[in-house]
Amino acid sequence: MEELGPEVEGNFEHYKFVAESGQQPLRVDKFLMNFIMNVTRNKVQQAVKDGNVLVNEEVVKANHKVKPGDVVRVVFEFAPRETEILPEDIPLDIVYEDADVIVVNKPAGLVVHPGHGNYDGTMVNALMHHFKNLPENADGRPGLVHRIDKDTSGLLVVAKTEHALSHLAKQFHDKTSERLYHALVWGNVNNDEGTIEGNIGRNLKNRLQQDVFPEGDQGKPAVTHYKVIERFTYVTLVECKLETGRTHQIRAHFKHIGHTLFNDERYGGNAVLKGTTYTKYKQFVDNCFKLIPRQALHAKTLGFEHPTTGEMMRFDSEIPEDLQQVLEKWRGYTLTSN
Repeated sequence: MEELGPEVEGNFEHYKFVAESGQQPLRVDKFLMNFIMNVTRNKVQQAVKDGNVLVNEEVVKANHKVKPGDVVRVVFEFAPRETEILPEDIPLDIVYEDADVIVVNKPAGLVVHPGHGNYDGTMVNALMHHFKNLPENADGRPGLVHRIDKDTSGLLVVAKTEHALSHLAKQFHDKTSERLYHALVWGNVNNDEGTIEGNIGRNLKNRLQQDVFPEGDQGKPAVTHYKVIERFTYVTLVECKLETGRTHQIRAHFKHIGHTLFNDERYGGNAVLKGTTYTKYKQFVDNCFKLIPRQALHAKTLGFEHPTTGEMMRFDSEIPEDLQQVLEKWRGYTLTSN
């Protein structure tokens, strides 16, 4: 039996199993009880009831029989642990600071705030070490106005005062802030620029993914504007301007239009999605994956009105080294292929 997991995001824990060739037919609830350490029957039954147990990507009931080769997924939801956030001496790349705000350039791999599975070692722990008495947002997170995913790099603004926190939060809510991302996506994007619209909500089959509901029957409204920066035949570098800030917005929107982010494992971008099937090409892509072991997404530009002076502030960050190296490899590959 091959186990791929668990993965943790927010208040969800996700397990994936591939049943061995010698697996005897077994009820899926018993199968999970056998292979997940310390899980209770009630917890498994609740996951089944919530539609969070899938076999071969189909929601199943507790009495469904697991057979050899079946891919079994389960997502458990739980209440977040109440825990004190402690200061930690973690380096921060601070690109701007004054009495009201801090602008941080977050590296890929750094979690923004504590949550299940990440109770320490986060950017918030670092902020509490470097700055005292940061105001708490509605979720009790010191200084945070917005967030980006663990494996996304780039700029965030942090509030140092209650006034700054409320003022900046209103800008993000009213869509008057500016957020520009650079993303490398699979495929040759048809149009030089465009807009992706469609409600975003949690995927009905995989609770760790977000999905797009274009009919607006579920999720929350989301709008992403994009323009092409550079084309590499099999992948495209795009600039994305967010009008809204939903969880995984760029990742979900681009998968929805058939251009999953490069090496985005959560959304299937860690497979060779475009191009030839020749061994040489596959090896080239695998080498690119090794250079950037994360989704190719960077929060490059951040703009907002200063909460005290009213001045429009705009910050731009360099493309991180891992993404820069991958872009150079694609430029070279494109030249040699033409």
